[in-house]
This record gives sequence, C-alpha cells and structure tokens, in this order.
Amino acid sequence: MVTDFVVTAGELPKRLDIFLVNREPKLSRSALQRLIGQGRVRINGQVVKPSQKIKPGDTIAFDTPKAEPFELKGEAIPLEILYEDDVLLLLNKPAGLVVHPAPGHWAGTLVNALLHHFQTSGGTVSTIGGKERPGLVHRLDKDTSGVMVIAKTDEAHRALSAQFKHHTITRVYEALILGVPKKGHGLIELAIGRDRKERKKFSAHTARPKESVTEYKVDHRFGKLAAHVLLYPRTGRTHQLRVHLTSLGHPILGDQTYGGKKVCTVESVEIPRVMLHARTLGFHHPSTGEFQEYTKPFPSDMEQVVQALDGLTPPHSARKS
Repeated sequence: MVTDFVVTAGELPKRLDIFLVNREPKLSRSALQRLIGQGRVRINGQVVKPSQKIKPGDTIAFDTPKAEPFELKGEAIPLEILYEDDVLLLLNKPAGLVVHPAPGHWAGTLVNALLHHFQTSGGTVSTIGGKERPGLVHRLDKDTSGVMVIAKTDEAHRALSAQFKHHTITRVYEALILGVPKKGHGLIELAIGRDRKERKKFSAHTARPKESVTEYKVDHRFGKLAAHVLLYPRTGRTHQLRVHLTSLGHPILGDQTYGGKKVCTVESVEIPRVMLHARTLGFHHPSTGEFQEYTKPFPSDMEQVVQALDGLTPPHSARKS
C-alpha cells in the first residue's frame, strides 16, 4: 500500500531514514533503510538514498509492504513460573526478553516460550489477543523484569483485562534513578501520549494526551548520586513510569531513551539495562474472586548495581527514608 504525505512546515532538515523512523515507530531504522534501498520510498517522485535530506514541502511516497503471514512456534526458553492453575499463569519475566513477536523479533520471545510450555504441559491459552499475543493481558518492556500474569482461557482474559482497565490491580514497581527527589514521597500527575516529533517516545508533547498518575516513595538514598524508589502507578500508560520519573528530573538509570548517556554510568558504576522491575502484582482471581498477590524482589543485576552504588556512598549519607 502506497501512502503519500507532505513534509510539514517547521520540520528541520534531516536524513530521510531518521525522519521516517520517528514517523513509523513499528519499523526499525535498518528495515526502513532496506525499503529505501528497494525503491519503496520516493521523494518528489525520485528514488533516493537513506541519507537524502528532507525539507518542508517535500512529497514522500511510502510503499508499505504487506505483512507476511507467519506461524508462531513454541521454543524451549526457560520460564520462572510463580503460580499456575487451570485459568492463569504467573511468571517472573527476565530483563532482555521481548514479550511478543514484532518486526525484528519474530522468535525468542516470551510468547514463543509460553507456546512451548502449553504444548508440553497440555494446557490452553487465551485466544483474545490473537495469534501474536496469546494470553497476554498486559506487557512489560524488553528491559523491564518482573511479575506478569498470563490468561489461559478467554473468560479469565476478559476478567483480568477489566481489572486492569478499571485500575483495581495492585502494582508496585521499583527503580533505581539518577539523583534524589526533593520530596521523599509524592504524586506525579502528567498526561502523556506518543510524542509529536519522536514517534518511538512518549511525552507530554503529544496530540492525544491521556491522564497518567504515578505515586512514588524514596526507599533508599545513595548520597546525592542516585536513589531506589518504589512506584505505584494509578494508570497504565505506555512508558508511563519512565516518562514520569524523567519529568521529575530523575530518569531511571540505564534508560538512555529518556535520560540520555548520563544515566548509563554513575561515576565508575556501569548500568547494564533499564533499572526497572515489576515487583508486586495483585488481583482478584477470575474464577474464585479471591484476592491474590505475588511479589518477586529485583534480580541480581539490579542488586549488583545497588551494591556498587553503596560502595560509592559514605555510610552517613546512604540511608533509608
């Protein structure tokens, strides 16, 4: 399908591939470069290179390839299962594991692991999410670790989704952030949506802001260098915690997307990934109505960063709030 659009006034000159990667967030820059090389992207009717600079008034014809049908296959990827019964499954997702298949990640995802688990155990999985997201009631970013619930039946999926929609789910996250907030406890209320210019990011600079609220509490200070915070999201927007903490002036360590290079190293401590962990998940069981809550402390990579930060901090300045 060919889409024609005109570069709007006020757009700064930039490389075509960089312009498109912000406009088409589902396609990676390398994928867009391949499409440009195949002649699927034209500027003012001319075949161009990825490095071609766009300018206001240019007409871009973008030939989007049809999605090729694929068959998801189960893969023997280890899962840390916290609980399982006939209608749901609780697991601790490791950092670095993509949740569902998408361009660039058609294999090696949590969904592939779940399919293998259900195939070998004889269990079922909810079909509401479609073949790409079977059983997925919610998701965590690739670099975020922590507790997730998977629906094994359509009825359980609908019941759990309703709880997420009405914000009756209990969720507690923990993060390591740059610097220390002035207030030890507070509420961040900032409506966010997909950023107007950088389409892979979310921010308050959006055409469609959605109410977003996060409660935070400082649990531990590492002098003035960093802090360990507990987060209680009252809404569930994409990248909400990452955007809210950045708006507070204290981006999550390792989150280069929102914090830049300054969050990748704290003095001599290198940060291996986004230091965000979904610690606690509580909900009413879809079948019994009984409230269940599951907690998993943050993993060893975050613990190692905590110990390293403690090593940089004089004993009198590292303290609990």
